[in-house]
Amino acid sequence: MIPHEDCENNRKNIQQRARLQHVMKSEDKDFEMQRFASGKSNILVSTMVVEVGMDVSNATVMVIENAERFGLSQLHQLRGRVGRGADQSYCILMSGDKLGDYARQRIPAMCETNDGFKIAELDLELRGPGDIEGTRQSGGLELRIANLVTDQKIVAETRVAAQSLLAEDPDLRHPKNFRLREFLRSKQREEVEWSRIS
Repeated sequence: MIPHEDCENNRKNIQQRARLQHVMKSEDKDFEMQRFASGKSNILVSTMVVEVGMDVSNATVMVIENAERFGLSQLHQLRGRVGRGADQSYCILMSGDKLGDYARQRIPAMCETNDGFKIAELDLELRGPGDIEGTRQSGGLELRIANLVTDQKIVAETRVAAQSLLAEDPDLRHPKNFRLREFLRSKQREEVEWSRIS
């Protein structure tokens, strides 16, 4: 049983919460963040506005509701807002019970590692790299041979070889590069519509 005065203190503490949302004016956001950072507010309820830029070393617990709605990068960024000080920190991911296949892989991945590189690799594997010159931010590239996730070593070696070739013959004018130049010309798009990318 909790003594009555402790209940009153807890009720007062809960009332000392800050809130942040995208629609707030900058000065209001700053005011709320200062209250939280200084300890005048011990709870911060926020939208994704805290994803980047919040640096409060004594923030130790984060609860993310509807975690299945966020991508791995967003979840990793949010989780990075706590645990910046010496105290143990926790990030609690809450989700609905109807998860899609992608969410069923994302949520456990967040529990298994804090390594941003591993999370980025898994995100690439799950979502695909998207369209390099287009508007798709996910989905697979139509590569006939390579897989950007599993063939990283050979992709890196190929990149070095291509850079070396272009340093030696930037316009591919050397006779030994004639077939490559013609192949690349045949594969070029007539015109990239950059106005569709935002």
